[in-house]
Amino acid sequence: MLRSNLLAAYVRYACAILGVAAALMVSAGEAQQAKGPSKLPLPKADPAPKRIVTQGLGKTTIEDLVPCAVNQPGMNIRKNPVGEVVAQDGTRFTAPVPNNFQTAPKLPDLYNECNKVTPRNLSEVDLNKLPIVEIDSDGDVVTGFMIADNYFELYINGKLIGVDATPFTPFNSHVVRFRVKRPYTIAVLAQDWEDKLGLGMEVFGGNDWHSGDAGFVARFSDGTATDSSWKAQSFTIAPLAHPDDVVEYGNIHDTSHLGRIHPLAKLPTCREHCFAIRYPIPDGWTEPGFDDSKWPQAFEYLDQEVGIVGMPAYWRFPEAFRGSRWIWTINLVFDNTVLLRKTVR
Repeated sequence: MLRSNLLAAYVRYACAILGVAAALMVSAGEAQQAKGPSKLPLPKADPAPKRIVTQGLGKTTIEDLVPCAVNQPGMNIRKNPVGEVVAQDGTRFTAPVPNNFQTAPKLPDLYNECNKVTPRNLSEVDLNKLPIVEIDSDGDVVTGFMIADNYFELYINGKLIGVDATPFTPFNSHVVRFRVKRPYTIAVLAQDWEDKLGLGMEVFGGNDWHSGDAGFVARFSDGTATDSSWKAQSFTIAPLAHPDDVVEYGNIHDTSHLGRIHPLAKLPTCREHCFAIRYPIPDGWTEPGFDDSKWPQAFEYLDQEVGIVGMPAYWRFPEAFRGSRWIWTINLVFDNTVLLRKTVR
């Protein structure tokens, strides 16, 4: 019995030694080569996504789309620049994103300091005064509350309902009413605006070349709310030290190895030499019949991760956004242009 116990103990000890040795060998092997980006167990896209590379600052064509009519201390007012960036293959892109701001109706304000709309709470908002956009004459009226960090355009069943009234900052929020019947499709173009056109960078905390971050949140009176059931795909990714920082797994454009949120995200030092990866926005992406089945699910983020804590455009209306989640793609920092979709059944 004693010999049996001693033999068992010896076997356990030998196995432990072998396990430690194997672990040390693996660690030594890993130490000899730099770890690559994180990999996701997803199939390759079919066909492979077409990426277009741009590098450096774009040319500003409009210095400020809509100057803020109010200027008071603490408002965090920024200009809303638009311009053009040329890719290495000669393709021209509107920076930060092709948009309908100058021609589309502006969504009704829930809170907008630049328009002097600053209710203290939801009881001061008269929803009955809002216009109702008709999609289906025999549908139900749906009221929606929404905020983007920074800009968004709202489509219902392919119809452009309206656009964000403030492309950059100060942070604002919107409320909208529309008549529609189920099923219907919500499509949102969401954009993290930028000071450094083409590079996804902004002035922040004394750093003129700081990578921004983003987010979108919405809640509708029919119970629909932003969460991980929405689809979210990235189409502009920046700032990047190298184009290979974007790793494609299926239809995931992965930059999670760079850090997904501030302050964990790596701050690029390439400044005006940084790269951006751009993907062509598909035709018909706002339409109900568009196939988004291969798009990734949205990721949910906390208020603290988005950096919206204490912002009156959001925090003054907790009941308006109750049950909703801030959403974006896999990367809140580097994914700048994002398309969101949700079919309400």
